[in-house]
Amino acid sequence: QVQMVESGGGSVQAGESMKLSCTASGLNFDEYDMAWVRRSAGKEPEEVSCITWSGSLTNYAYSVKGRFTISRDNAKNTLYLQKNSLTPEDTASYYCAARPIQMWTGAGCGKDSEDFEYWGQGTQVVVSS
Repeated sequence: QVQMVESGGGSVQAGESMKLSCTASGLNFDEYDMAWVRRSAGKEPEEVSCITWSGSLTNYAYSVKGRFTISRDNAKNTLYLQKNSLTPEDTASYYCAARPIQMWTGAGCGKDSEDFEYWGQGTQVVVSS
């Protein structure tokens, strides 16, 4: 059974940093591209960032480019998201998601349920001004 468990969420002040982790089990982690998708009330889901199976290529939403960094450690079956200079607009539930390796277009991995094979349960991030 595949499980993906996010951790590292919580409440912070604007300008602070936070690092999310997502540890996967039950799948061959290095056979999947991985992404972070966030959802907040009243907004469309947004793909924050995506990374290829090897970690060699990444993609970021314009809203987080330069502030967030995605990375992965295939030996630990873990995906990371380092978030710096947080703003209240970053408040959301953050989900890690996995899709089987596909040709990389540079346009991201997706944001909807059908774009990924597996999802984590999400971790809540609240940024106060």
